[in-house]
Amino acid sequence: MAQSPEMRASDVERDRVAALLREHTAQGRLTMDEFHQRLEEVYQSKTYGELARVTADLPEVDLRNPPAKVEPQPVAKQGMHTGLKAAWGAWAAASSVNWVIWLIVSITSGSFIYPWPLWVMGPWGAILLVSTVFGSNQERK
Repeated sequence: MAQSPEMRASDVERDRVAALLREHTAQGRLTMDEFHQRLEEVYQSKTYGELARVTADLPEVDLRNPPAKVEPQPVAKQGMHTGLKAAWGAWAAASSVNWVIWLIVSITSGSFIYPWPLWVMGPWGAILLVSTVFGSNQERK
């Protein structure tokens, strides 16, 4: 049976409209002052027509099936941690400088000099390699 605007509304219908107003307020469509004003009108309403006028300028909301919340998808991190990239860059720069110094000294002395840059780059590179292979790729905050 269709409800005509002149039919009397029950407390259940008034509570349903009050719940709709709370939802619209939560979604930012109504200010708190508007909410309180409309809530008074709801509980003073006697007919379906009066209840309909309170929510006439608001879109329909299905309280039984609220809209699903969209959760942002986690972004998959590609490559290695930024700090690890910086550490490898520092290792490469320091190793290059040491090898250039070793080469200049070897050429200017006229004899083969022990390759001491291996002692600089070896242990440091080994630690970086272990960190890269077995370390976590997650950013720390």
